[in-house]
Amino acid sequence: QVHLAESGGGSVQAGGSLRLSCAISGTEYEWCMAWFRQAPGKKREGIVILDSDNQKYAQAAEGRFSAARNDAKTTLTLQMNSLKPEDSAVYYCAAKRGYCMTWWLRDDFEFTSWGRGTQVTVAS
Repeated sequence: QVHLAESGGGSVQAGGSLRLSCAISGTEYEWCMAWFRQAPGKKREGIVILDSDNQKYAQAAEGRFSAARNDAKTTLTLQMNSLKPEDSAVYYCAAKRGYCMTWWLRDDFEFTSWGRGTQVTVAS
């Protein structure tokens, strides 16, 4: 059984940085990992999907956010720089068995395992 647990959220001023972590357990072989976020009143949106071969970022994250997974596949991180107030949201870690398909970045329903989320607030 896959278990995901996010940490590292908090409050930061615009222009600042935060690093989120997701502790991963129960994944063997290849899994597609992802970061999503959901702001109040908005649909959950994909930030990045990644597997052993590729990464794909949403346009809103390109150039500012960087995701990585350690070799043991036990930790997924999201480094967020140049944060903006519109980045404020609950950030979720997600996983699905197999290699990522590019459309999964927009289709959160594809992911079978989710963490509980961590709040990120960016003040202007």
